[in-house]
Amino acid sequence: MGISERKEREKSYRREEILDAAQKVFFEKGLTAATMDEIAETAELSKGTLYLYYKCKEDLYLGVMMRGMQILHDRLADVIAKNRPVPQTLADLAQAFFDFFNAHRNYFRMLHFLQSPQLHKQATEEMQTNCRTLNHQTWELVIDLLRRGIRDGSVRPDLNPAEVLVILWSSATALLLRIDSEDDRWHERFHIDLVQTLNLSNALLFGAIFTEQGRRQLAESSVL
Repeated sequence: MGISERKEREKSYRREEILDAAQKVFFEKGLTAATMDEIAETAELSKGTLYLYYKCKEDLYLGVMMRGMQILHDRLADVIAKNRPVPQTLADLAQAFFDFFNAHRNYFRMLHFLQSPQLHKQATEEMQTNCRTLNHQTWELVIDLLRRGIRDGSVRPDLNPAEVLVILWSSATALLLRIDSEDDRWHERFHIDLVQTLNLSNALLFGAIFTEQGRRQLAESSVL
């Protein structure tokens, strides 16, 4: 291994080490309350060293957030790679998103702040671009699936796949946020199980998105 290659490995290791410390602080305190001083202390580095690798706190936040985005992207890609019928795959994607929410609750909470004005005002353009690129790749996975459904007749041809994904994502995210923070209150005051409500929401949306052929395929896959 050459000197330059060894230096790059050391830099990569240090960047991940800093992200590990930032993740710990952000998970405990969130973006607003966390400070670079606390992250430096957790990483056992000087604050000046942090700034050699990350320009600001918001860049670190995006760096940690992209860890969660990558996990979600890989989970969705694994589901799609099974190449099952589109209706079953879309239902499996909904389950994969719910599983991600349960297994990585802190990452899910970070994703909610993706559109935060603070991130866009303070984060560097490079980090924002990296984040947008990964987000776009994840969205394209599902959009391509919906396009395939239109071609094979399981998804309504009059629908715009990108608009469909916005609706599915927005509905699921809104309910998951309520499950995260208000699940007990809804159950106690209104006798509503929000997880069942999420499943109902998905079922209603799938019924509107799929053709008769698609609905039949989904029903058949549920029986198997």
